[in-house]
Amino acid sequence: MRPYTFKQIQTFLEVARQGSVSKAAEKLFVTQPAVSMQLRQLEEAFGLALVEPMGRNIQLTAAGQVFLTHATSAMGQFRDLEALMAEHIGLKKGRMDLAVVSTAKYFVPMLLVRFNKQFTGIEVNLHIDNRENVLGLLSRFEVDLVVMGRAPSHLDCVAKPFATNPLAIVAAPDHPLARRKNLNFEDLAAYQFVVREEGSGTRAAMQRLFDEHQTPLHVAMSMPSNETIKQAVMAGMGLSFLSLRTVRHELASGHLALLDVAELPQINHWYVTHLKSKKLSPAALAFKEFLIVQGGALMDTWS
Repeated sequence: MRPYTFKQIQTFLEVARQGSVSKAAEKLFVTQPAVSMQLRQLEEAFGLALVEPMGRNIQLTAAGQVFLTHATSAMGQFRDLEALMAEHIGLKKGRMDLAVVSTAKYFVPMLLVRFNKQFTGIEVNLHIDNRENVLGLLSRFEVDLVVMGRAPSHLDCVAKPFATNPLAIVAAPDHPLARRKNLNFEDLAAYQFVVREEGSGTRAAMQRLFDEHQTPLHVAMSMPSNETIKQAVMAGMGLSFLSLRTVRHELASGHLALLDVAELPQINHWYVTHLKSKKLSPAALAFKEFLIVQGGALMDTWS
């Protein structure tokens, strides 16, 4: 068997995740020919075709499916090896792979800045995506820690709360409900909502809340980012259910109005999560401890 490289395996895994050479190239910040070359060299090393074209995309061959399963496991073991070796270095330097759901992007950079002031030698590789994709990274051992609003029930995880996550309904300042008091969920039934995409934790929390109150949820449009939703609400497209940590500036400036709805805001929590079987590096352990001890207070006082 001809030699193959760690980089070739990483490239194959990204292509398998994206189902596309071009999308994998974007994620890896390399050219499409570079991705194709890494795949070709990996296939030549094993003497097997691992991928095959399917229209404009690619699909895995039978050998590729087997390779994917074992390569994913091997990458997890490599990360455990890195964590073990990092214990001999301590916290003078290190690396951490962190994934956060997209709503957390409003405060995680601030927390990372504060963390970096205390641990200057730690490099952080940050992934931002919706809940469904972040859980995929977690389950495949591709990240050390995850910051999310609800711990997964289908994975054997350790999840520690570190800050509150208040969620409520917001509207344009001139919306008919903006000046009313003591609204209930029945008052919302006649109005349309702009919501996050399927797979979003905020979308799931909203649907659970409306189901609990037996209130129909009328979706005007679903959008993949909180920023787009905020603009749509300000333009009068509909109401929305958002984390108040993502709209604090808009509420303070009067560009959005917080509706006075019974039982809201709903106080959920932000969690720092990792697989129970994951061997955390000193860097990841330090960040986990930082979030639990300091994260909530920093978020509450941040302006």
